[in-house]
Amino acid sequence: MTGTTTPETTLDSRYGDPAATAVPWPEAEARLAEAELFWISTVRPDGRPHVTPLPAVWSDGALHFCTGPEERKARNLAANPQVVLTTGTNTWNQGYDLVVEGEAVRVVDDTRLRELAAAWEAKYGSFWHFEVRDGHFHHGPGHAVVFSVAPRCVFGFGKGEPFSQTRWRFA
Repeated sequence: MTGTTTPETTLDSRYGDPAATAVPWPEAEARLAEAELFWISTVRPDGRPHVTPLPAVWSDGALHFCTGPEERKARNLAANPQVVLTTGTNTWNQGYDLVVEGEAVRVVDDTRLRELAAAWEAKYGSFWHFEVRDGHFHHGPGHAVVFSVAPRCVFGFGKGEPFSQTRWRFA
Protein backbone atom coordinates (compact mmCIF):
# COMPACT_ATOMS: atom_id res chain seq x y z
CA MET A 1 0.00 0.00 0.00
CA THR A 2 2.81 2.37 -0.64
CA GLY A 3 1.96 5.32 -2.84
CA THR A 4 4.46 6.80 -5.25
CA THR A 5 4.29 10.25 -3.66
CA THR A 6 3.41 11.79 -0.34
CA PRO A 7 0.44 14.11 -0.73
CA GLU A 8 -0.05 17.54 0.76
CA THR A 9 -2.60 16.99 3.54
CA THR A 10 -4.99 19.69 4.72
CA LEU A 11 -8.02 19.80 7.00
CA ASP A 12 -10.80 22.10 5.84
CA SER A 13 -12.16 23.53 9.08
CA ARG A 14 -15.16 25.02 7.24
CA TYR A 15 -16.68 21.55 6.93
CA GLY A 16 -15.99 19.94 10.26
CA ASP A 17 -15.83 20.11 13.98
CA PRO A 18 -13.20 22.41 15.52
CA ALA A 19 -11.86 19.33 17.38
CA ALA A 20 -11.30 17.38 14.15
CA THR A 21 -7.81 16.54 12.94
CA ALA A 22 -6.59 15.66 9.46
CA VAL A 23 -6.55 11.95 8.73
CA PRO A 24 -3.03 10.76 7.84
CA TRP A 25 -2.66 9.58 4.24
CA PRO A 26 -1.62 6.02 5.23
CA GLU A 27 -4.98 5.62 7.00
CA ALA A 28 -6.91 6.82 3.95
CA GLU A 29 -4.78 4.60 1.71
CA ALA A 30 -5.61 1.59 3.91
CA ARG A 31 -9.33 2.40 3.59
CA LEU A 32 -8.98 2.51 -0.21
CA ALA A 33 -7.25 -0.87 -0.18
CA GLU A 34 -9.92 -2.45 2.03
CA ALA A 35 -13.03 -1.00 0.36
CA GLU A 36 -15.05 -3.59 -1.54
CA LEU A 37 -17.28 -1.35 -3.62
CA PHE A 38 -16.67 1.93 -5.42
CA TRP A 39 -18.91 4.19 -7.46
CA ILE A 40 -17.33 5.46 -10.66
CA SER A 41 -18.43 8.73 -12.24
CA THR A 42 -17.61 9.40 -15.89
CA VAL A 43 -18.92 11.91 -18.43
CA ARG A 44 -20.80 10.88 -21.57
CA PRO A 45 -19.73 12.49 -24.86
CA ASP A 46 -22.82 14.73 -24.71
CA GLY A 47 -21.80 15.99 -21.23
CA ARG A 48 -24.29 14.00 -19.15
CA PRO A 49 -22.90 12.16 -16.12
CA HIS A 50 -22.76 8.38 -15.81
CA VAL A 51 -22.38 6.67 -12.42
CA THR A 52 -22.17 2.94 -11.69
CA PRO A 53 -20.82 0.68 -8.92
CA LEU A 54 -17.82 -1.58 -9.42
CA PRO A 55 -15.07 -3.38 -7.50
CA ALA A 56 -11.59 -1.87 -7.57
CA VAL A 57 -8.11 -2.77 -6.36
CA TRP A 58 -5.62 -0.36 -4.77
CA SER A 59 -2.10 -1.19 -5.95
CA ASP A 60 1.13 0.81 -6.24
CA GLY A 61 -0.48 4.12 -5.36
CA ALA A 62 -3.47 3.88 -7.71
CA LEU A 63 -6.98 2.48 -7.94
CA HIS A 64 -7.57 -0.08 -10.70
CA PHE A 65 -10.86 -1.16 -12.21
CA CYS A 66 -11.96 -3.18 -15.22
CA THR A 67 -14.87 -2.97 -17.61
CA GLY A 68 -16.00 -4.42 -20.89
CA PRO A 69 -14.63 -2.36 -23.78
CA GLU A 70 -18.15 -1.69 -25.10
CA GLU A 71 -19.65 -0.70 -21.73
CA ARG A 72 -20.79 2.89 -21.25
CA LYS A 73 -17.95 3.79 -18.84
CA ALA A 74 -15.26 2.51 -21.24
CA ARG A 75 -16.80 4.47 -24.12
CA ASN A 76 -17.00 7.57 -21.91
CA LEU A 77 -13.36 7.23 -20.90
CA ALA A 78 -12.29 6.98 -24.54
CA ALA A 79 -13.61 10.53 -25.03
CA ASN A 80 -12.75 11.95 -21.58
CA PRO A 81 -10.42 10.08 -19.19
CA GLN A 82 -11.24 12.28 -16.17
CA VAL A 83 -12.92 10.17 -13.50
CA VAL A 84 -14.10 10.21 -9.90
CA LEU A 85 -14.27 7.07 -7.76
CA THR A 86 -16.05 7.16 -4.40
CA THR A 87 -16.39 4.69 -1.54
CA GLY A 88 -17.60 4.76 2.02
CA THR A 89 -20.77 4.12 3.98
CA ASN A 90 -24.41 4.95 3.37
CA THR A 91 -24.86 6.49 6.79
CA TRP A 92 -24.92 10.10 7.89
CA ASN A 93 -23.60 9.95 11.44
CA GLN A 94 -20.88 7.29 11.28
CA GLY A 95 -18.20 6.01 8.94
CA TYR A 96 -15.77 7.56 6.51
CA ASP A 97 -16.21 8.40 2.81
CA LEU A 98 -13.45 8.86 0.23
CA VAL A 99 -13.56 10.62 -3.14
CA VAL A 100 -10.67 9.99 -5.57
CA GLU A 101 -10.21 12.33 -8.53
CA GLY A 102 -7.84 11.47 -11.37
CA GLU A 103 -7.31 10.36 -14.93
CA ALA A 104 -8.09 6.79 -16.02
CA VAL A 105 -5.14 5.33 -17.94
CA ARG A 106 -5.45 1.99 -19.70
CA VAL A 107 -3.17 -0.80 -18.44
CA VAL A 108 -2.00 -2.99 -21.34
CA ASP A 109 1.21 -4.63 -20.10
CA ASP A 110 0.46 -8.33 -19.57
CA THR A 111 2.96 -8.63 -16.71
CA ARG A 112 1.28 -5.79 -14.82
CA LEU A 113 -2.15 -7.18 -15.68
CA ARG A 114 -1.17 -10.57 -14.18
CA GLU A 115 -0.19 -8.78 -10.95
CA LEU A 116 -3.52 -6.99 -10.91
CA ALA A 117 -5.46 -10.18 -11.72
CA ALA A 118 -3.83 -11.83 -8.72
CA ALA A 119 -4.74 -8.83 -6.57
CA TRP A 120 -8.40 -9.02 -7.71
CA GLU A 121 -8.62 -12.70 -6.84
CA ALA A 122 -6.87 -12.22 -3.49
CA LYS A 123 -9.28 -9.45 -2.56
CA TYR A 124 -12.57 -10.71 -4.01
CA GLY A 125 -12.18 -14.50 -4.28
CA SER A 126 -12.19 -17.01 -7.12
CA PHE A 127 -15.27 -15.52 -8.82
CA TRP A 128 -12.92 -12.71 -9.87
CA HIS A 129 -10.31 -15.01 -11.46
CA PHE A 130 -8.99 -13.52 -14.68
CA GLU A 131 -6.75 -14.95 -17.36
CA VAL A 132 -4.50 -12.36 -19.00
CA ARG A 133 -3.55 -12.13 -22.65
CA ASP A 134 -3.23 -9.49 -25.33
CA GLY A 135 -3.60 -6.59 -22.91
CA HIS A 136 -6.96 -7.73 -21.49
CA PHE A 137 -8.52 -9.59 -18.58
CA HIS A 138 -10.43 -12.66 -19.80
CA HIS A 139 -13.27 -14.16 -17.77
CA GLY A 140 -15.54 -16.77 -19.31
CA PRO A 141 -16.54 -15.80 -22.84
CA GLY A 142 -15.80 -12.09 -22.41
CA HIS A 143 -12.84 -9.80 -21.94
CA ALA A 144 -12.26 -6.55 -20.12
CA VAL A 145 -9.98 -3.55 -20.30
CA VAL A 146 -8.23 -2.42 -17.12
CA PHE A 147 -7.69 1.18 -16.05
CA SER A 148 -5.42 2.73 -13.45
CA VAL A 149 -6.32 5.96 -11.64
CA ALA A 150 -3.44 7.61 -9.79
CA PRO A 151 -5.05 10.16 -7.48
CA ARG A 152 -4.67 13.82 -8.32
CA CYS A 153 -6.78 14.81 -5.32
CA VAL A 154 -8.55 12.77 -2.65
CA PHE A 155 -11.19 14.02 -0.22
CA GLY A 156 -12.03 12.23 3.02
CA PHE A 157 -15.22 12.89 4.94
CA GLY A 158 -15.41 11.83 8.59
CA LYS A 159 -19.03 11.36 9.65
CA GLY A 160 -20.19 11.55 13.23
CA GLU A 161 -18.43 13.33 16.05
CA PRO A 162 -16.14 14.83 15.05
CA PHE A 163 -17.23 15.55 11.47
CA SER A 164 -14.25 16.37 9.25
CA GLN A 165 -13.04 16.95 5.71
CA THR A 166 -9.45 16.10 4.83
CA ARG A 167 -7.91 16.79 1.41
CA TRP A 168 -4.82 15.13 -0.01
CA ARG A 169 -3.26 16.75 -3.10
CA PHE A 170 -0.69 14.91 -5.18
CA ALA A 171 2.02 16.62 -7.21
